[in-house]
Amino acid sequence: MVKGAAKETQENAVSNLDAVKIKWFRHHLSIWGTQNLRDFPWRQTCDSYAILVAEYLLQKTDAVTVVPIYNIFLLKYPTLEQLVKASINELSELLEPLGLFFRAERLQKCAGIILEQYGGKIPDSEKQLLELPGIGKYTARAICSQAFSQPLAVLDTNVARILERFFGLQGERVKSRCKILWNAAERIAPNKEVGKWNLTLLDFGAMVCRAKNPLCNDCPLSAKCNYAQTQRNLESINKT
Repeated sequence: MVKGAAKETQENAVSNLDAVKIKWFRHHLSIWGTQNLRDFPWRQTCDSYAILVAEYLLQKTDAVTVVPIYNIFLLKYPTLEQLVKASINELSELLEPLGLFFRAERLQKCAGIILEQYGGKIPDSEKQLLELPGIGKYTARAICSQAFSQPLAVLDTNVARILERFFGLQGERVKSRCKILWNAAERIAPNKEVGKWNLTLLDFGAMVCRAKNPLCNDCPLSAKCNYAQTQRNLESINKT
C-alpha cells in the first residue's frame, strides 16, 4: 500500500472508531486511574508557574528523575522574576542531569517574555503558549489542562502507544506530530476532567502499556485490546 493510501486508511479508521468501544475504553481506564495515579509534586498544585516549570523539566525526561530537581528549582526560583535574574550558568548546572542542554536558556527566555508581554501572568491559551520558546503542542496543552482545567487532550509516546495498540491504529514515525493520532486522542478524550484523563493515560502507558514488556496479562483493557488479541492469537498458533 502506498504511503498516501495508508494514511487515508488510518484517517478513516479514526473517523470510524466504534463509539461503544471508546466508551468502554474510557470507563475501564478511568477506574484504573482512580486507584493508580502516581503522586508527583506538580500534580498537587494548580499554580500555573509551578506547572509551567514542571512541563519544561519533564520534556523527554522521566518524571521520577525530575522530582528532586523540580523541588530545588522552585525553592531557588519561586517566581518568574527570580528565574529571569538567575545566573544562566547556575541554572544550566541545576538542570544538567535532565539533559537537553538548551532547556535552561529557553526556560529563562520564556519567563522573560511572560514578564514583558503578559505582565507576569502565564498565558492560558494554547495559541499564546505555542509562541513561547521551548513549548510545543503537547506542553501547551498539558499546561492548559493542568493549570487552567481546559478540556484539551494531549499526545506523547505513551498515549500514542496506548491508542495504537488498543484501537489498532498506526501513526506516523514521529508520534508527537502525527495528525492521525492527535485526532484520535481528541476524539477519545471525555468531555470533562480532561486533565485527570491526560494524567491517567500518561501513567497507564508508563506502568502497564509499556513500550517493552507490557503487562497485558494484568491489563484492565486486554479484553477489547487489538494488540492483546493479536498476542493471544500468536500464542495460540505457537502452541499448535
